[in-house]
Amino acid sequence: MNARKFFSVEDQQAIKNAIMQAEKNTSGEIRVHIESSFKGDVLDQAAFIFKKLKMHNTEQRNGVLFYLAVNNRKFAILGDVGINKVVPEGFWDRISEIMTEHFRNSRFTDGLVDGIKLTGEKLVEFFPYLVNDTNELPDDISFGK
Repeated sequence: MNARKFFSVEDQQAIKNAIMQAEKNTSGEIRVHIESSFKGDVLDQAAFIFKKLKMHNTEQRNGVLFYLAVNNRKFAILGDVGINKVVPEGFWDRISEIMTEHFRNSRFTDGLVDGIKLTGEKLVEFFPYLVNDTNELPDDISFGK
């Protein structure tokens, strides 16, 4: 399956809308990256993509990446050092479990949207929107090989 064709145009828009809504009241940044496949460990690949997308360049180091490899049937959620310092232990695991339940039932868009929404709620708590905030990273889904 080609990563670009995994989600319909409507699904891609729903994911982008979820990102925009989640970022509306926070200085935090959320990205979604979808690849067809990768080799190796999913967390290593997500970390590579995180760096490639320059997500570590946010002012407060509060970026979060949702990484999916559709043919591998793997995903990872990776937060930058700023957000990881403040979220409670097990936070990413809880989101991962919610997403996994959706994914098991082939509700991939719902899984991502719920994960993004929950992440946004936590970002608002620790990184509220400030008057001079700018959108530091694009809201569009990025695609790999």
